[in-house]
Amino acid sequence: MVYPMTIAGLRRDLPLCKASDSLTIAAFVIFGDVELTCACAAELLKKAPDFDYMVAPEAKAIPLIHEMARQSGRNEYFLVRKAPKLYMDGVFETTVHSITTAGEQKLYMDGADAKKMKGKRILILDDVISTGDSLRAVEELVDQAGGRVVGRMAILAEGDAAKRDDILYLERLPLFAPDGTPLPLD
Repeated sequence: MVYPMTIAGLRRDLPLCKASDSLTIAAFVIFGDVELTCACAAELLKKAPDFDYMVAPEAKAIPLIHEMARQSGRNEYFLVRKAPKLYMDGVFETTVHSITTAGEQKLYMDGADAKKMKGKRILILDDVISTGDSLRAVEELVDQAGGRVVGRMAILAEGDAAKRDDILYLERLPLFAPDGTPLPLD
């Protein structure tokens, strides 16, 4: 089963995947889809507020933030990592529960990135916002760094995230019943 969708003017068939016995989600993965990544970056930049830096959680948002940086002429962006790396110094962390990852995860920010964010306007990006917990976790790290969040953006807002007025996104992505029927927004 697939869910056909037009995103940034491009049609894609998103595979439907069982998330639980009562919930199916559409898989949206921009890895390897250069045309879609470039188109989404261009459309999001049209909607973006003024910002100094962009930050995104790894991993599926990496091609998006890279392309948005390239198109906007920015030479630097920041990633919130799923594990601390040897080169990171002054690392701090928060926890997150994602709809697509089982169990609790931790997200980590490099202290060097945090120093650059202090007092700056920060735009948070992700590929899909669903429960909003990843967004909350990234925002918490930006707050700890002393950055000022000026916007939250995603390519897709899944389920009830589409009703939020604090997220800018390109398209609404429904949640689905096990038989593939789109569920109405609550």
